[in-house]
Amino acid sequence: MRTGTTVRTAALGAATLMMLTACGGQETGSNGTSAEDAQLTLVTGVYPLEWLATEIGGDRVAVSQLTEPGAEPHDLELTGRQIGEVSQADIAFYVPGLQPAVDEAVEQEASGNALDVSETVDLLPAEETQGGDDHDHGHDHGDEGHDHGDESGDEGHDHGPDDPHFWLDTERMDEVATALAERMGEVDPEGADSYEANAEQASQTLTAIDEEYEQNLASCDQRDVVVGHTAFTYLTEAHGLEQVGLSGVDPDTEPSPAQIAEISDIVEERDIDTIFTEPLMPAGTTDTIAGETGAEVEVLDPLEGVTEDSPGDDYPSIMRGNLETLTGALGCD
Repeated sequence: MRTGTTVRTAALGAATLMMLTACGGQETGSNGTSAEDAQLTLVTGVYPLEWLATEIGGDRVAVSQLTEPGAEPHDLELTGRQIGEVSQADIAFYVPGLQPAVDEAVEQEASGNALDVSETVDLLPAEETQGGDDHDHGHDHGDEGHDHGDESGDEGHDHGPDDPHFWLDTERMDEVATALAERMGEVDPEGADSYEANAEQASQTLTAIDEEYEQNLASCDQRDVVVGHTAFTYLTEAHGLEQVGLSGVDPDTEPSPAQIAEISDIVEERDIDTIFTEPLMPAGTTDTIAGETGAEVEVLDPLEGVTEDSPGDDYPSIMRGNLETLTGALGCD
């Protein structure tokens, strides 16, 4: 084990050195601001964090996104150049457990410049995000009221102890926005007022989305949300819905035939009309259950990235697109 760790560390260091010596500077960030013109640089590996960094940083910050558009972020492997970007960034903004390659690069190359989301907001335990009955829902984001069973039966995932999909809860997203603005202000004190003002604007957007969810999901014929993998716990917990997952937090986990049969029984017993798949997830299992039960299949976007199948082209529009899908599928007034 120690030898393997040494090899990985040496490889990361060598890749960083290659990047630093071969490249004359970082390219333009994904938000259109170049590292040369920016007051600080930030690197992240998943779209919601990129959106937040762009909204708060404005043109003072060059934001580098490590995951290509349309790619599955969980499967990200970093190039030598990307490892160098992590090393050079003023802020490495990440959610631990979501992308192992990013976790390793941050640990080896940027631990002193990291902004770990799990240290700014409470994350739900991954083992408690598998659906189940008799939940204490509502808008309490404390440590209580999250007693989830394991209705899918899935016990294995690669996300570590926490469920990383916090951005589907706009209140948590707002908390992280505040923490990010504070960190940016520490790195670039001259821009602190700008970051704070931008964070307030982002907060207003997030609050408006939250209020729309609360209003539109207050009265629904159904409250069961059957999903391909349990990425939607933060959303369902925040708005009094019940998540039933075909697999666990890891989207690569295939449900067993027994699990598929169990979910099919739940769909029939509860007269569930809709099963949700995702833009970046194969629809085989959901199609199978839909065929057996007569349920419809709709797309619900976990916002891990923006694709041509997403119900919008940025965080606010995709969140609102998800809301429209949910209200229609659940029969909400």
